[in-house]
Amino acid sequence: MKHKPLREQVIVITGASSGIGLATARMAAERGARVVLAARSGDVLAKLGEELGGPGRAVSVVADVGRREDVQTIADTAIATFGGFDTWVNVAGLTVYGPLSEITQEDHERLIQTNLWGTVNGSLIAVKHLRRRGGALINVGSIASDLAFPFQGLYATSKHAVKGFTDTLRMELIAEDAPVSVTLIKPASIDTPLPDRARNYMDRRPTLPPPIYPPEEVANAILHAAEHGQRDIIVGGGGKLFVMGKEFAPGAYDQLASAIIALQKRSEPAEHSEGALHAPRDAGEVRGSPPFPVMRSSAYTRATLHPLVTLSAVASLAATAALLLGRKPSPRRRS
Repeated sequence: MKHKPLREQVIVITGASSGIGLATARMAAERGARVVLAARSGDVLAKLGEELGGPGRAVSVVADVGRREDVQTIADTAIATFGGFDTWVNVAGLTVYGPLSEITQEDHERLIQTNLWGTVNGSLIAVKHLRRRGGALINVGSIASDLAFPFQGLYATSKHAVKGFTDTLRMELIAEDAPVSVTLIKPASIDTPLPDRARNYMDRRPTLPPPIYPPEEVANAILHAAEHGQRDIIVGGGGKLFVMGKEFAPGAYDQLASAIIALQKRSEPAEHSEGALHAPRDAGEVRGSPPFPVMRSSAYTRATLHPLVTLSAVASLAATAALLLGRKPSPRRRS
């Protein structure tokens, strides 16, 4: 399925005030796209809209994606401002750290409302428009769509559900021959403020387990899908290894529970625990402050985005190696 080049697209991005969403908005604008920015933090969105070109290039909508009427307002604004949209990216998401048994029902429900229902609301409203116009729907899941993470249990639950919903919607659109590509992006640990904005029940500041990748790597994958409609993209080779390991040895992965819990705790005591779960807080930053080094990029992910180029390079190297290995040594000249 062919899509417009980015410079001709209007792209809707939820969760645009922080982390992956913010990185994607900036990268999309740099590549010439017009952007519709949605999040709960109106002050951050207003500044970002001006930064990305102001009226005519960027428009912002204060919205809680857990409320369907707010999501409908995002779509209506995109149509009123730009005549429609070509790509819709559901990025908005939060997490809660702590044992499942200690987390309140209110916090459980709020997380599911944002992570799952926010994606469902955005997808169904976007597809209603894209069925007529054609384009791309991109949902940001996680390697937690395939893995369980103790002390982030409801986050993993929501991302498993996002995968099931996304796969089902894709199949239904294929069955009706709708001109809409559906992509699920599955990042590994990404250097964003997600842990700092999380609801935290632990006695230590939360973090993400290594290896940790830059948010621009996810933004690049999202924008690749906006043009090429790839089905699934895992961002971070380390994440791919974890998923493969769990598939081949699920029992052995379960035994890593204590280690995974330990890797999600920093040495510093927790400063606050409310986070941005129920109200916007500490938005406006792309990156966080992880205690581990951040990878410069993901060679694995970049290879999956351009598989034919990668296969061609590998084949060329293999042919060269075969030629060199098969070449007979030339006889030595006698002096």
